[in-house]
Amino acid sequence: MVSKNTICLWYDRDALDAAKFYAETFPDSSVGAVHRAPGDYPSGKQGDVLTVEFTVMGVPCLGLNGGPVFKHSEAFSFQVATDDQAETDRLWNAIVGNGGQESECGWCKDKWGLSWQITPRALIAAIADPDPAAAKRAFEAMMEMRKIDIATIEAARRG
Repeated sequence: MVSKNTICLWYDRDALDAAKFYAETFPDSSVGAVHRAPGDYPSGKQGDVLTVEFTVMGVPCLGLNGGPVFKHSEAFSFQVATDDQAETDRLWNAIVGNGGQESECGWCKDKWGLSWQITPRALIAAIADPDPAAAKRAFEAMMEMRKIDIATIEAARRG
């Protein structure tokens, strides 16, 4: 993978496991080259997986097994626009059910601490509704949720 711009994600020792999970979970995702360390380094030994090239929904990424020093935070997340409740449920449940953690408003973390926004397109449309009252109702409904429930958002939007 030779991309002009690649997202580098720091992992402790399991970048390859994370890349495999993303490739199995998200469409248009795959694992590419796995590079092993040519020598010892602070958090690993020669021959350990150092970096993993992978793609998540068409976005090129590099997983770096840099050790436990730096952790993921909500300051970076993948936002996944879903088409319906079934897709929303499938992705949310895959992330949370594989050792992840729920958060508010459609956010969750995978077991490696990386944040994901599982965001139905219906929610995006509802909070951008040209009717400010409808948008506010949908927004307020979202603020009470963890995983987004499209039917509840649409009901709130309608009033």
